[in-house]
Amino acid sequence: MPLNYSKWDQLELSDDSDIEGHPNVDKRSLIRWKQRDIHEKREARRHNIAKLQAQIACNGVLLPRITEIANTLSDPAPSTPPTAYFNSLAEQLEKNPSRDCPPTNDPNKFEQTYDGMLLSLLKQVGEEARQKVKEAGTPESEREDKIAQHLASAMQDHVQRLKETIDKDSAELKREEEEQKKKITMEDLHEGFSNKYVPPPPEPAPVPHAKVDKGKTAKKTTTTTYEVLNPKAVAEAEGTSSVVDTPRVSDDEEEEELPELTPSLEAFSKIPVRAYEKSFEFIQSHRDVVVPGASDALLVAAFRAQSAGKATYAKQCVHQSLLLQYCDKLGKDGVRVFFKKMISGDPRAEKVFVDDMEGTYQHLVERVNVSLKEQAESSGQEQIQLVPENPNQTISFNVPDGPPPEELVLEGPEAENLDIEEVRKALQFRWDVFQGFPEDFQEALRKGELEAVNKVLGEMDVPTAESIVQQLDMAGILSFAEGGIRDETNKGKEATAE
Repeated sequence: MPLNYSKWDQLELSDDSDIEGHPNVDKRSLIRWKQRDIHEKREARRHNIAKLQAQIACNGVLLPRITEIANTLSDPAPSTPPTAYFNSLAEQLEKNPSRDCPPTNDPNKFEQTYDGMLLSLLKQVGEEARQKVKEAGTPESEREDKIAQHLASAMQDHVQRLKETIDKDSAELKREEEEQKKKITMEDLHEGFSNKYVPPPPEPAPVPHAKVDKGKTAKKTTTTTYEVLNPKAVAEAEGTSSVVDTPRVSDDEEEEELPELTPSLEAFSKIPVRAYEKSFEFIQSHRDVVVPGASDALLVAAFRAQSAGKATYAKQCVHQSLLLQYCDKLGKDGVRVFFKKMISGDPRAEKVFVDDMEGTYQHLVERVNVSLKEQAESSGQEQIQLVPENPNQTISFNVPDGPPPEELVLEGPEAENLDIEEVRKALQFRWDVFQGFPEDFQEALRKGELEAVNKVLGEMDVPTAESIVQQLDMAGILSFAEGGIRDETNKGKEATAE
């Protein structure tokens, strides 16, 4: 197959081994001059092409307007005298000009706009027509007709010259563009075919703490089996010699954590019930909604919302959860199939889905009510009660009748060793503590019955009951005493210690 090297003819090199120059000029300078000459010619050609394109575009706008004026002036039966039409047009352009201009011109300069150019031409033509009539010495009665004839002839002449200018510029532009395309330059470089591999986006991660079906992701493994002459003996030997250790599952592993809502699932759960188009658009823009565990996370959120009294949001969560379940059951293309039926308004499919959603929500409501009832029953089991440590021990209460009297008298064998002021402070502290108790608890203490005291303590919360028992002990109101006869002999003390 012959090779085609014609494309290399379009390369223009400034460094050519075949170049010949003056013997007094070194080759490097000659190469630089030639390179500069090439770039200067390219730049000049580029500017010339841009100038020709601008001239052709500008003349293309002016030509129809000048042609219309010329045709109106040449009309043999005009509705308005030609000179009056000409003067009126010139006055209108001067008083109410438009700012339309070529892209390279300044619209704020009137002479660079289309109306400015046209007005300049009309003034020039009108001045030349009046000058010709004046030089010819035309009588006053024929002056208007002669001016009209000169105006029509001059405008026709300008139309013809403008057409020739456009044709000339177009031909020159064509030559310049052909000359520009003869050589390959950096501006001609462009990307033809590009093969870029774009990897597909990764699969979204499942919902946190979601149950993933390990059977679908199980890897295939190959095992090697050996055929033996006596398989029963081998099996018996393996059974007696090998011990299989079965791993134990701890209690912490058995308690599985519930799946949680991701930010996308939380936004998905807030879509109203039966708004299938919004749900379909949301799934298309959020791939992490259709992932393992998403429907379970929505059901958990529905249970919590119903427990908190948010029935509307709970029903939305149930609706979106069943929506994902139906899409998963319909197969690989289940999302498209499900929403196609729902959006189109298939009555049978929508009835099945709505009935399932209502039934699931009612079952959820029942489960929430049962759970709340169980919590209410279990919440009252923990309480504080006063119980003797052994059957021989009794609990009594030293309830003060009031504050200590002003004249306090101590009696008994140990009275001389006690400080009366310390005793007064202790009695006053006991009375202050007693006065700080609730009234129902004070009444129970005055009765002196353990059952009445425990009944009031059982109705209190645990922290309050613990604080009251601690205050009873500190103030000396609570007293523990043992019944029977205490043996204070050495044998009795040893028996008690044992």
